[in-house]
Amino acid sequence: MSCIKNRASASSVSSSIIDDLKGDQSWRIFRIISEFTEGFDELSDLCDAISIFGSARLAEDHFYYLKTVELAEALSKEGFAVISGGGPGIMEAANKGAHMQNSPSIGLNIELPLEQKPNPYQSLTLNFRYFFVRKVMFVRYSIGYVCMPGGFGTLDEFFEALTLMQTHKVYPLPLVLFGSDFWGGLMDWLKNKMLEYGTISEEDMQLISVTDDVEEVVKIMMAHREWKDQQRHRQHPTP
Repeated sequence: MSCIKNRASASSVSSSIIDDLKGDQSWRIFRIISEFTEGFDELSDLCDAISIFGSARLAEDHFYYLKTVELAEALSKEGFAVISGGGPGIMEAANKGAHMQNSPSIGLNIELPLEQKPNPYQSLTLNFRYFFVRKVMFVRYSIGYVCMPGGFGTLDEFFEALTLMQTHKVYPLPLVLFGSDFWGGLMDWLKNKMLEYGTISEEDMQLISVTDDVEEVVKIMMAHREWKDQQRHRQHPTP
């Protein structure tokens, strides 16, 4: 009896997104395939893109919002496209900086019950219902990640990238945490707990960079792009 009551209670507060996970499985498969297909089609010509992650809750006068605009502008000047989650806050700042330089400004939007409203600075907007499809697009079409201060979603993208690189499921890409004051505690915990307990290795820690300098981020991404170009040339040498 209690199980039935709990289900009813949960059902009353379920969003349409959660309800969709309980729906007809065949129909879900087609929706998932359609999202993958649209994403691959729309982003197929994109190269040398940097994904910038961060909180949707930081206002446009916040220090890190302004730094994100500055960073996206600087990256765009060097020929990088910019990808964000398409929403407000840091995501908006990333798209805004790219937009100001007439650089490709991509927003990978996600349907959420709160917070997520597409920002107006996107030259290409894609809408996703499923987080895991959206994550594939970030990984597939980015050559570097920058994590500005953010919440659970930013941490999710950060650790997802770390896991994929640690397990050699993707080629190495720069993973930069911007804002030592914000990220310092996490880095201390990784070193003093996970590394100390032996659950990660020193080599894993080398995958992460922490900085407060926009120019340093640009240099990291440019060096990686040069490395990527060398790899492409080796794979497909010019006759």
